[in-house]
Amino acid sequence: MYSLYFIRSETNNRVYVGYTSKSVDERLKEHNQGKNKWTKNNRPFKLMYFEQYYCSDDAKNREKFYKMGFGKKIKKLIIDNI
Repeated sequence: MYSLYFIRSETNNRVYVGYTSKSVDERLKEHNQGKNKWTKNNRPFKLMYFEQYYCSDDAKNREKFYKMGFGKKIKKLIIDNI
């Protein structure tokens, strides 16, 4: 399984969108430990949302969708309604 996820920085409220083949909880723990350059400078994080996929290409394409154009608007609607 692959997961797409949104995590929110508790220091500046910025939202990070990523995908992983690991469990979402494990990946969140890695972000909070500073194992990614961007997340190291913006931690701690809280998991806001996730979707699961069987195919890595589907998760990767969904990540791209949420990072561009109309997908950013959908992401904002999801985050605002949590």
